Amino acid sequence: MTGKRKRYSAEFKARVALEVLRGELTVSQLATKHGVHQTLIGDWKRQAMDGLTAVFSGKEEAKAGMREEDVEKLHAKIGQLVVERDFLAKASGR
Repeated sequence: MTGKRKRYSAEFKARVALEVLRGELTVSQLATKHGVHQTLIGDWKRQAMDGLTAVFSGKEEAKAGMREEDVEKLHAKIGQLVVERDFLAKASGR
């Protein structure tokens, strides 16, 4: 097969997952309506359900705290690498 994969925006996925969760139309009807495969809709529904579980369990707050710690570690590493680069540049006579 030739061609590129189609990429769907997060907004589109959320809209379709919400429609499936409402249950007003079947997955088959939604697939026809939006022009996507039924498997994709099932995957998006599962991801939405997992995301909702994380929201109500407080996991998102824990992830946010971890992200801040990771950013601080990365900034420290960048600083260290800049110092090393400057030292080596000076030592090589550049």
